[in-house]
Amino acid sequence: MKRHELSSMQVIVMAIAAGICVANIYYNQPILQEMAAGIHATAAEIGTVPVLSQAGYGLGLFFLTPLGDKMNRKKLILLLQGALILVLLAMTLVQHITGLYFMSLLIGLGAVSAQVILPMAAAMAGTNRGKVVGIVFTGILVGILLARVFSGYITAWFGWRSVYGISAAMVFLAAGMIWFAVPDQPAQFKGNYGQLLQSTLLQVKRFSLLRRTALLGALVFGAFCSFWTTLTFHLSGPPFQYHSGTIGLFGMLAVGGALLAPLFGRLSDKGNPGRFLRLTVLLLIAGILLIHFFPYNITCFIIAVLLLDIGVQATQVTNLATIYTLDATAHSRINTVYMTVYFIGGALGTLAGVQCWRIGGWHVVTMQLLLWSGLALLLVMSGKIARSKK
Repeated sequence: MKRHELSSMQVIVMAIAAGICVANIYYNQPILQEMAAGIHATAAEIGTVPVLSQAGYGLGLFFLTPLGDKMNRKKLILLLQGALILVLLAMTLVQHITGLYFMSLLIGLGAVSAQVILPMAAAMAGTNRGKVVGIVFTGILVGILLARVFSGYITAWFGWRSVYGISAAMVFLAAGMIWFAVPDQPAQFKGNYGQLLQSTLLQVKRFSLLRRTALLGALVFGAFCSFWTTLTFHLSGPPFQYHSGTIGLFGMLAVGGALLAPLFGRLSDKGNPGRFLRLTVLLLIAGILLIHFFPYNITCFIIAVLLLDIGVQATQVTNLATIYTLDATAHSRINTVYMTVYFIGGALGTLAGVQCWRIGGWHVVTMQLLLWSGLALLLVMSGKIARSKK
């Protein structure tokens, strides 16, 4: 089958669409207090919302994204985006915590179209895989980071329900861009759905590199999600007393790291990924140490956000560029394994962060952040993260 090489404009369209879709699972993080007030929920009840949105994303990753190897990826993306639009509109009408839980889970499921776009771009990238993956992943990262800024300010001006109504319109535009700009990509897998899921699980056994890389991704993303979820609680309390719009601005700081993602992709193609990963995890640890020892210094928080974001994003782009070299005919299934473990790590990190905040506030939160990142450092220092198919 002849490979359809992507143009620069098509890559940009895919990056924008992926970012718009994935942003939906992060809108709730800086506006939890406003959501709780709007439906008369307690802090303990509302803390479950970001966990459910990420859990839904994890379920979608495992049960839906492998379909990218079985059916036309463009059609799958459009179906998922259409379902997401309907759920977002329903979210604007929620009046009770139970409904909020259910819709948050469904939003996570619908947002996985971003993880169909990413392996689709990698499969069409040709010799520029690292660069293309870096650009599309930049779109995902910017979507994640700007989601907090967007939801914070829209909530401050128009209320939290408007966030989801506007998002429905943006997903509609993203679907239109995919429809007109992105080519069809025929299926690679000929078996049934059960065989597809079985084959997805077999990728875990097949590639030890995939297992180790997925674990590293989960540890790093767990720390990332734990930090951003609890940052809202820390900055909204004394001595900062910041409102949601100000807290959302911290996402702007992290965009700088996300924009470096294409560079990380090119570097991972040229250099030793194991050595590069040791550096990226050390950057993550440096940022955590800053906010652990200087919990009320806003300058340290600004520096820490930059260090954490660069460390996390460089790690993930390097991981992705590595796993997409394993088997070109199984990109969606390999991506499913990696991203499912990755977002399970994010959900566990979010849950751990909320629990640590309840137990002992910011000090306990930063201690568990050091645990996540310390385990990641041990993994990369073992020397087993390398470009290998063994």
